[in-house]
Amino acid sequence: MGKTKVAGPDPIHRLLSVGEVAARSGVAVSALHFYEAKGLIQSTRNAGNQRRYARGMLRRIAVIKAAQHVGIPLASIHAAFEALPARRTPDAGDWKRLSAAWRAELDGRIERLVRLRDQLQDCIGCGCLSMAACPLRNPHDRLAQQGSGPRLLDPDPA
Repeated sequence: MGKTKVAGPDPIHRLLSVGEVAARSGVAVSALHFYEAKGLIQSTRNAGNQRRYARGMLRRIAVIKAAQHVGIPLASIHAAFEALPARRTPDAGDWKRLSAAWRAELDGRIERLVRLRDQLQDCIGCGCLSMAACPLRNPHDRLAQQGSGPRLLDPDPA
């Protein structure tokens, strides 16, 4: 006589605890709570009011970490996720669209960094940051009208 299969939750669809998600994703529990507060991931609550995550959240977290690794701000990640159904796991097509949009953002950031690097090249050798010769100078504080911060260093903030 064969063994009878005990009815229980399908392991593929079993919800994961916050600790399991943290262990599987390599992300701290506090970061998971932060991502959830920012609307990047979602959980449900069990009868004991503990967070439970669908396995698809692991892929969303992987996308978040990959995007952060290349410098994509959380606000851009959130905006990209807005185009996805809230609880759907991003697939290869989603990643292709997300990464194409982020590529343009990264290209712009690279252009600004190259421009900054080239402007700083003369100053790096002398260290004086002479207002007469420095390409970053701001005669008569003309950039103050554009607001606070380093206006020439990041003219097009992302």
